[in-house]
Amino acid sequence: MTTTVEERRRQLSRWGPYGLLGIALVLAGASADLFMTRGEIVTAGVLVAAALLLHLLWDRRCARVVAATGWDPERPGTESVIVPGAPAPASVVYFVLRTALAFALTWLNPFFAVYACAGYFDAVPLLPRRLVQAGLLVTAVTMAGSQSGGLPPASLVQWLAFGGLFALNSTVAVGFSHLGTKEAEKAAERAATIAELARANARLEQALAENATLQAQLLLQAREAGVADERRRLAAEIHDTLAQGFTGIITQLQAATAGPDPEAGRVHLQRAADLARHSLGEARRSVRNLSPVALEHDRLPEALRKTVGNWAERTGVEARFTVTGTEQPLHDEVAATLLRIAQEALANAEHHSGASRAGVTLSYMGDEVTLDVRDDGRGFDPSASGAGHGRGFGLDGMRARAERLAGTVTLETAPGEGTAVSARVPWAGHD
Repeated sequence: MTTTVEERRRQLSRWGPYGLLGIALVLAGASADLFMTRGEIVTAGVLVAAALLLHLLWDRRCARVVAATGWDPERPGTESVIVPGAPAPASVVYFVLRTALAFALTWLNPFFAVYACAGYFDAVPLLPRRLVQAGLLVTAVTMAGSQSGGLPPASLVQWLAFGGLFALNSTVAVGFSHLGTKEAEKAAERAATIAELARANARLEQALAENATLQAQLLLQAREAGVADERRRLAAEIHDTLAQGFTGIITQLQAATAGPDPEAGRVHLQRAADLARHSLGEARRSVRNLSPVALEHDRLPEALRKTVGNWAERTGVEARFTVTGTEQPLHDEVAATLLRIAQEALANAEHHSGASRAGVTLSYMGDEVTLDVRDDGRGFDPSASGAGHGRGFGLDGMRARAERLAGTVTLETAPGEGTAVSARVPWAGHD
């Protein structure tokens, strides 16, 4: 298991003073005859015992803090905490007492400065920021006294050495403390940045998961919309081909059986057969999403002219077809849409209007193509009859076809005033 820097610093803060005190005690005992009298040795022993007791009490206090607060170095936000519950008044008292004991022991024997140097490591975690430099300077006094030959200095040379060593110790200690503080601040900033990045990544992952769910829903809706649109297309195609064809076939068969003239009956039967073949071909092309048969070899104007002519011949209604503007090649879907709208409008005129005349006009006007189908039939009240509603795929089907091409279909009619259907589709040439 890898040990982090913070864990090693926590271990050093707890066990370091014990180790340093032990080393200092060994060195001081070996040099006791050089620096200490018998009374000073006894005093040093009492002070060492007091230092050990102080450390034991401090350890118990830290254990109580951990038990009371549930402090855990693995918990986010506590990684850089070296001493539980510090800095606090208790940690200040502990640092002051330990520093005083170390100073007194160093006064008795310079080798106890080994124990005093613990103040360099613990000043930052144990003291509030405003007291850190004071704690370092007091430790520097003890260290300089030991390094200059012992406390108190006995000669001018020792005093000069003490001053120089104090300046050196204090400068190094304060300088390294400042650098350590800056590094700790940078580490805290990096930790905060990493935590923010982790939160941002979590939010991003959540957003990606939500986007994936949304995309799946959109794909499902798109498939459902495609299926529904294809159903509407097939329904409209069936209405515009099979339904109209069957209606025409029924009309021709009724005419064939109603008249006394066998020759006229055969003509009607032949027309019914032709309508059946034509409707079957249109149905097959609609299933394959092909353009109408009328557009297979002719452009839209010629296909409309033939459609109007065949309709007039079949129904006996006078009908005219007119083209205005400069003819332009149209996209296949535009041409098919306008042809289907014309066929539906003429079928409605045949079955519902009782018209004696009809007119179809194809107009090329700038950026759009317009198809107008008019008749002089009985007309109707759109609001009363519910035009476009409850009438199969008539007006609704025409509008749906035009809207797929960003076009519109409008209806003008009134009782006794005939009916006019106008389809406008944006012009689009061949790709």
